[in-house]
Amino acid sequence: MAALEKNDPPGEGVKWRFPSVHPEGRKFALIAAAITGVVALVGWHTLAWLMLGVTVWVLAFFRDPIRTTPRSDRYIVAPADGMVTLIQSVPAPKELVAELGDGHFTRVSIFMSVFDVHINRTPIAGTIKQVVYIAGKFLNADLDKASEDNERQHFVVERSDGAKVGFTQIAGLVARRIVPFVKPGDIVAAGQRIGLIRFGSRVDVYLPAGTAPKVALGQRCVAGETVLGIFGDNESVCGIRL
Repeated sequence: MAALEKNDPPGEGVKWRFPSVHPEGRKFALIAAAITGVVALVGWHTLAWLMLGVTVWVLAFFRDPIRTTPRSDRYIVAPADGMVTLIQSVPAPKELVAELGDGHFTRVSIFMSVFDVHINRTPIAGTIKQVVYIAGKFLNADLDKASEDNERQHFVVERSDGAKVGFTQIAGLVARRIVPFVKPGDIVAAGQRIGLIRFGSRVDVYLPAGTAPKVALGQRCVAGETVLGIFGDNESVCGIRL
């Protein structure tokens, strides 16, 4: 979503612009561009065109678009771009039980393909209570067991009234590093950037008891904008299989 230009009066609309590239991705784009230049100089023109395509893809992968987060303390927004592939009632990951409790939660899984934006955002405003990194495998992130077997990073955010939401970044087949932008004790706004996963992955969100998902299987989500749930609203949308 584009932002208002500095000289745009309120109500006069917005101007479209290319999303910026996150600094984490610029070094990869430079490497790809350098290889493109070398193979072009050598005369391997077919490979040079292929590498040019790779360079453009790297820039697109690390794009960091502006998002407009709906303003309500009750909203739990999507932390990731992508498709809702799983909605299940599950216990909290063992690493999060101390903060979330040992009850069951509705887990909403959002799968990010290599073409989706990979900047992740916090689903609610509050204080980062927990950040836990777990080394693991690199199975297909679309599989259910990826939640327990893959490299992952857990977060818990607590609102000022004590309500908490946990969510997990999960590495995928070609992902090899999860990069956090926040640490325990940081205060974040809803929709604020909290990290990224390199090259294909998934994010799980654990909705608290009494909060039904407002998305359906197969639905596309936009990080920081799509409302996954509303605190205390237990009315589900159609198409959900719990």
